[in-house]
Amino acid sequence: MRKPYLILLGIIITGNCVAQFGGRNSYEFLNVATNARLAGLGGINVSLADRDVNFFFSNPALVTDSLAGIASAGYTFYVGDIGQATFSYAHSFDGIGTVSFGVQHLGYGELLAYDPSGAEIGSYKSGETALVVSKSHTVSAFTLGVNLKGVFSSIAGFRSSAILLDVGGTFRHPVRDLTVGLVIKNFGFVVSEYSESSNTQLPFDVQAGITFKPEHMPLRFSMTAYNLAYPGNAYDDPDDAEDDRGTISKIMQHVNFGAEVLLHKNVNVLLGYNVLKQTEFKTDNQGSGITFGAAIRIKALDIAFSRSGYSVSNAAYSFTVAANLNRMIFKKRTV
Repeated sequence: MRKPYLILLGIIITGNCVAQFGGRNSYEFLNVATNARLAGLGGINVSLADRDVNFFFSNPALVTDSLAGIASAGYTFYVGDIGQATFSYAHSFDGIGTVSFGVQHLGYGELLAYDPSGAEIGSYKSGETALVVSKSHTVSAFTLGVNLKGVFSSIAGFRSSAILLDVGGTFRHPVRDLTVGLVIKNFGFVVSEYSESSNTQLPFDVQAGITFKPEHMPLRFSMTAYNLAYPGNAYDDPDDAEDDRGTISKIMQHVNFGAEVLLHKNVNVLLGYNVLKQTEFKTDNQGSGITFGAAIRIKALDIAFSRSGYSVSNAAYSFTVAANLNRMIFKKRTV
């Protein structure tokens, strides 16, 4: 069992890039990167439309019929026994088309419990889970998608649940390797409150981004703007009484940068930088908003791993494996 401060650190770490607003909302685990590739690109991306089935968590319009039959599982290691597990699968149904299913679970570990007098009364586990069903539809260069999410939270014996929606869209340029994405995330209603006196706030957000690959360069770039529902200064520095940041600084706190180095058609190096994350975790003039990793395809398997630093010496490590079941299982059954 870990000390109670670990759960607090875990919440801070997993409040990935939500800053001042994130501390005021419930269900902040929904803003955490759900797979290693996304984490390696900085944690936020709504426009990378290619072979990764996990990206419907970010934008439901990013998974189309071409990814039917692909299943994925991943895990992120934080400090102590705090960790996140995710599962996703896209299946093609007759008459409906491709529907994606996902599970995201963030466990905060086992903690000791005490009564008001300080006497130990046992232990408890805390965690949060989202069950996601996603559907998209493509017309010409445009794709529209919707995520329906059942969200369940249990924190120190207090429980809450909600039904949320994401609505997203993408535009894929018919000639150039360019995709534009927009998503409205986490709007809906609370089914049950943590307590009679609580007032659960949803982590509503609007995000927009662009991904493009220059024609003659082995690079692909992504830029995503987030927290657009809350313009202005995204970070309130408690040590700065005036906290008078310039306009450029305020804008940059709403932007995530990602890049892929395309070493081979089956090997990508992942790089990301998040200004707000760098600001949030900065201590003694040191911090880390830089993420990196790699994605490798081996026949019918896609393997990705990444490191997301929250300080100079500490980090979260993510691993994701995706399998094309059409090639591994379903094809064999039809032979």
